[in-house]
Amino acid sequence: MSSDWASLKRCDKSSARSLVARVGRLAYWSAVAVIFAWAAWLRFRLPLDPIADHGTWGYLSPALRKLIGAEFGHTYGRNFIYPGFLFLLLRAFGDFRAITVAQHFLGLIAGGVLLLTWRRARAFVPDPRVGRGGHYALGLLAAAVFLLASGPIRFETQLRPEGVCAFLFSINLYLVIQFVACCFIENRPTAAAAYGIAAVFSSILLASVKPSFALVATVALLPISMFFFRRGWLWQKIALGGGAVASAALLLLPEHFLSRNDEESQTLLPTALFVIHADLIRDQMAEDIQRNAKVPYSREWLGRVHSILSAEIGKSSAAGSVHYSTLGFDPGYLMYNQSSIAPQLHKQFANNVSALCAFYWFYYWRIWQQQPMLMLKKIVRQMAVFYAPKCPAYRLAKSLPLSNAYQQGVASLQRLDYPKVWAAYLPASDFMQRTRSLARDAPVLEQSSYIRGPLTVLAQTYRPLLLVALILGGVVLFSQTHRRSLGWLAGLVLFLYSYNFAACLEVAVVQSLEVGRFVIIQAIFTILVQFLSIWFIVEFVLNQRAIRAPDK
Repeated sequence: MSSDWASLKRCDKSSARSLVARVGRLAYWSAVAVIFAWAAWLRFRLPLDPIADHGTWGYLSPALRKLIGAEFGHTYGRNFIYPGFLFLLLRAFGDFRAITVAQHFLGLIAGGVLLLTWRRARAFVPDPRVGRGGHYALGLLAAAVFLLASGPIRFETQLRPEGVCAFLFSINLYLVIQFVACCFIENRPTAAAAYGIAAVFSSILLASVKPSFALVATVALLPISMFFFRRGWLWQKIALGGGAVASAALLLLPEHFLSRNDEESQTLLPTALFVIHADLIRDQMAEDIQRNAKVPYSREWLGRVHSILSAEIGKSSAAGSVHYSTLGFDPGYLMYNQSSIAPQLHKQFANNVSALCAFYWFYYWRIWQQQPMLMLKKIVRQMAVFYAPKCPAYRLAKSLPLSNAYQQGVASLQRLDYPKVWAAYLPASDFMQRTRSLARDAPVLEQSSYIRGPLTVLAQTYRPLLLVALILGGVVLFSQTHRRSLGWLAGLVLFLYSYNFAACLEVAVVQSLEVGRFVIIQAIFTILVQFLSIWFIVEFVLNQRAIRAPDK
């Protein structure tokens, strides 16, 4: 009788647990549906016409030329992939609003992939002490923060590749994490090779669409390179190597051939490096002139260039740019103002692109040789912009007037170099008319307190969480007991923090982190790594408590 009663109690407990599990799953998926519906409403209630800026024509003109019967090619050194994306959308729908619609859908997909990535990360802890329900709820909160924040939504409205970067990042992160799990944790060679090929393709695609993330793409490939040092798995290594070569050829060869007729493909990077470091180059020129240093340029000519550069730096500072307080001058003015140093040097070299680029490269490397500490200080100052007490990857503003953005779009579109191309495509003319109207009465992009609160907390805790993760990561990796249970999770957290570091380091070297788009675009993997850090810290504390608990 007593055994029957015990069995009955066990059945009741099992039924209760099963009911709780079903209710939990229902609540979870209901929350998922509400969050994604809410995120879709936030996006599609806004005007669907994309917002242009001063860089739009470089991405849009190849698509427009192809649509009116000319050749698809390069403009202003821009990679072909995003212009090709625009061409396909305009060719299929004949309406510029299709661009924003597509980018909004990709943003929603990015949130879904972020959620899948979080769930997959559970494989990195062999015996997790945080329950599955708590883990999934934390991941859902991370996805909600990304989907409801105004920063990603604002990027999705732009006519530039930042509109698709969150999607590309989400895919890349998911594939890399899947590769690591299959290769090093679950010992599934065929799946690892397949995910490795896809991760290589997504990394090259990311670097192609947005070259400022080339170093991030390289970091993403580091775990995949370790695949080739494993014993055995010969055929999988051959497949992964062949897939990597095919991916590179598919994405890089078209770019090579298309860029040959675009002069700015050669001049864009060296010019940017010259103007970003204009103050250091000016000082180095003055020193070379004073010491009559042996350089491949005459002292008289170098003196004239130094005088012009000094004057233009002063003019750019007087222009009162709000973007470059750490630099003390505006490199955009030096590069794009038609009377400033870059256009003047172009004329002085009589349009000899090779000689012009050689001059830029010479003085860029010369300041590294002669003033390495000043170059390092510049990089450190730029890195400090991101690693500030309040992380700038999160847009915390309560509202953003879209009419201002559309006004800037009208101004940039009216300055296009190819008005005949613009006028020959009717949907472009319609888009221009709607943009003028929106410049007067576009709504305000609101960010309510329910999302500003979590974003503020994340912004303020990025640096503390990073420091704690570094300390605990070191403890875990150097302790055999902790390494067995949390080693893979610690490695994952530190690896994802390196995404931020690589993204910031590349921009700090070649640009300025005071340009908001370079930091706010990092929001998706910044959110992911901060929530992973919280989970890692909780797991570490619970694991430590279990170790210290007396045996019973």
